[in-house]
Amino acid sequence: MNLYDLSGSGRDAERFDQLLSQEGVRIERIVSNGQSTPEGEWYDQDWDEWVIVISGRASIRYEGKDELCLLKAGDSLFLPAHCRHRVEWTDSEQPTIWLAVHINAPRSENTGGLDE
Repeated sequence: MNLYDLSGSGRDAERFDQLLSQEGVRIERIVSNGQSTPEGEWYDQDWDEWVIVISGRASIRYEGKDELCLLKAGDSLFLPAHCRHRVEWTDSEQPTIWLAVHINAPRSENTGGLDE
């Protein structure tokens, strides 16, 4: 897979491509087109996650903090387990391509293709 290949990606929905799922690690590519976490919702994962923005831009908000963490191409972020966070916005002018590495996450049986 080429991380930059966006064929088959629409602009209406976020796309999740699972690249690898092994015991203790899951790697996925996420393509966002202006999506954000729904208002009032927070991610609170039981596992660590490291993300890098490959292209585009996005911002992350941590619960209880006023400032946003702006991410642009090349920026990475480590989110420890139970660090409540949300995606405030992703670039609506161009796709934002993320690479997410989930550490000590449950293994998924889907080792490739789209997660639904």
